[in-house]
This record gives sequence, C-alpha cells and structure tokens, in this order.
Amino acid sequence: MAEQDRQADLILDKALAIAEKNSWENMRLHDIAAELDISLDTIRKYYSQKDDLVEAWYDRADKAMLDYAHQIQSQSQDMPARYTAIIMSWLQALAAHRKVSGDMLLYKLEPGHFHLQALGLLRISRTVQWFIEAAGSQTTHLLRIAEEIALTSIYLATFAYWLRDNSTGSEKTRQFLSRRLKQADLLASTFQQSKTKPVTE
Repeated sequence: MAEQDRQADLILDKALAIAEKNSWENMRLHDIAAELDISLDTIRKYYSQKDDLVEAWYDRADKAMLDYAHQIQSQSQDMPARYTAIIMSWLQALAAHRKVSGDMLLYKLEPGHFHLQALGLLRISRTVQWFIEAAGSQTTHLLRIAEEIALTSIYLATFAYWLRDNSTGSEKTRQFLSRRLKQADLLASTFQQSKTKPVTE
C-alpha cells in the first residue's frame, strides 16, 4: 500500500474511533488532527471536508462487496440468492462500526444539509448500481428501472433493520433480506410473464 493510502486510511480509522466514543455528529476534524499529531492541512490533502470521510468509509464497503462478488462469480445461484450474499457482504464490511455507519447516513440525509442530501442520494444510487453489476443482472429498459427502484427500497429497509439486529452473524437480517428479494423476484417474474402471455379473444 502506498504511503498516501496508508495516511488516508489512518485518518479515516481515527475518525471512526473518535466517532465510536462521541458520535459522528460530534466528531470534528481538529479532533483527528490532535490525536494523530498532524495539521488540519494534512487532513485536507486527503479529505477536503468531513463528508469525504463518509464517502471513504462507504467506498471501503463497496470495494469489499465487489471483491466478494468476484470470488463467487463462478457459483451458480438464483438472483435473489446472489443479491442476498452480495448485500450481506457489504453490510459485513461496515459491521465493525455499525452505529457510526447509521449515523453517517443520517448525517448525509439530515434536513437542512441540502448539498449533503444530494450527495447522500447519489451515494445510495451508486452503491445500488454496483449491487446490480456485481449480481450480473441482465435486465434492460423498464425492467432495469423497476429492478433499481425495488432494490433501492429493499437495500434501505435492510440497512435500517441491520442497524438494530443483534443476532449472531446478523442472521435475522439475512432472512429479512432474503424474504424481500424473493418477493420482489416473484413480482418481477409475474410481470414479465404477463407481458409475454398472448392475448386471447
């Protein structure tokens, strides 16, 4: 790992550690500088604003999920099973800082933070797009749009459920996610069949 990457990771890890004690809302960049004995300008070289740390943390989860998806590409699974495995791998990447991860998303979507709200929605959309790519989805046009809308809704509901799930290995979250993905897949299959079914007079 390059020295620049190590420094960026060190800053992010320290931010997460401070947030675990004080909450993400109360974590300040000058706290990181003080604890690492570096200047604010050094932090600015890697993170121009506090929200960049949020993006970096979720980027880590995206990378872990894509690495996992690459490992299971050769496995034969139906689409709900693939999405379940992929999304759970994304959540697992955040598990070490579960509460802070939830606080970060709330911070981005907080009323009044209009610029952060826009970035928050873009972050959600970007992650969902990577889920779709990682799963190897082949949908197009209206079905692709419907898949993205349904997956976004399921992903956010699952994320909220996961934040409160204390079961071993987040097994209850896995079951919650699996059920909803199977329901969505059934609806999509029914819709597709209705489009291809010949009209009889």
